[in-house]
Amino acid sequence: MQLTSRLALMNWLAGQGLTGLPEPELLRGFCERCRAEGLELSRGLVVIDTLHPIYEGRAFRWSDTPTNESDVVEYGSTAEGDAANNWRRSVFYHLLEHGHDEMVIDLADAPSLDFSQIGELAETGHRHFLAFVHRFGETGALGQMDCLYSSWTTRRDSGFADAELAALRDLVPVLGLAIKSAQQVDIARTLGRVYLGRDASEQVLSGRISRGVTERINAVLWYSDLRGSTGISESIGPDEIIPFLNDYAQAVIDAIHDAGGDVLKLIGDGVLAMFTGEDMAHSRRAALRAEHLFRKNVAALNLRRGAEGRPTTSAYIGLHVGEVFYGNIGSEDRLDFTVVGPTVNEVSRIASMSRSVDRELLASAEFYKGLDAAGRRYLVSTGRYALRGIGRAQDLYTLDPEVDASEPVTGSYERYLAN
Repeated sequence: MQLTSRLALMNWLAGQGLTGLPEPELLRGFCERCRAEGLELSRGLVVIDTLHPIYEGRAFRWSDTPTNESDVVEYGSTAEGDAANNWRRSVFYHLLEHGHDEMVIDLADAPSLDFSQIGELAETGHRHFLAFVHRFGETGALGQMDCLYSSWTTRRDSGFADAELAALRDLVPVLGLAIKSAQQVDIARTLGRVYLGRDASEQVLSGRISRGVTERINAVLWYSDLRGSTGISESIGPDEIIPFLNDYAQAVIDAIHDAGGDVLKLIGDGVLAMFTGEDMAHSRRAALRAEHLFRKNVAALNLRRGAEGRPTTSAYIGLHVGEVFYGNIGSEDRLDFTVVGPTVNEVSRIASMSRSVDRELLASAEFYKGLDAAGRRYLVSTGRYALRGIGRAQDLYTLDPEVDASEPVTGSYERYLAN
């Protein structure tokens, strides 16, 4: 590959990296442009660790022929089991352990080598293999993302020429820089969603990070906390407490997200969420749908935990509607993007009242009145109550017991929620 061609490809990578071209497209464009200049790549693989609560990293793949392989693979921990064994047999692990940056393998020698996947490459017609490890500096690492791995093959019998190896040594770091940039954006979005919530994350990443910048919005608020969690936590071993909380948090959060809501805050075993939209009647119905999905999630979860001999529970849920301030609240160096206002205080009090009236769901009068006529048929009043710290008494509502007791009513309610 001529110097002018290398510079053109470097410029393309830099430009596409700045515009945010997705990693698989970066790899595909890189490989196709190399081939167009006579560098006959047959397969490209780029692997980079990430910072994610589930995945350890991602691999991006390109091939010169159609395959059943996905362009993107997200992989879990390589610390144990088969994944650990495969990792320790990989060329990349060998490079790291021996402090090398690259390895060239003639795939005709594959039967004598104990590297994972090398034999498969030889069997599918690849003839020459090149692997790189590009390490990041201490200030360039982010979590486990401390280097970039890549491998390249050709089907040409003579393998990579020296000039082609030199070209790849020049070009792959630029590709790596573009992919690292894309991964850092992805990490920022992942951390935002995980720690702030979906909508709050989008607000912050779009630039709304100034202290005190809030907006008034109308929202349906959800507040839930687990039944008897303190007693359960005292009765189980310390190593069981977090899995217990995680199981039920997953049941709550999945239900809220599936119904279109946004989780704003986890407060111990409590969850604060909101449902918004131009049609507040629709938002109210979405909150009821989330409550219904949560009960189904909990039923399945309790069945599993009960079979394992582990403690089970459910949750009290309060629903309310009103105006809130939504935005950045806190100090100059520690902000929270959340909702505040009297409506937030009221919804937590409503959820607490659920214990006193022994109902797993309580909804405010404002929530009830804003439902359409069909929705109001499924709620019944539990009486009028003065909530602690709230200056006025109000009627509170719960699901009509017939929703659970009568199969026709259950079916009717589910059809209502599905609309």
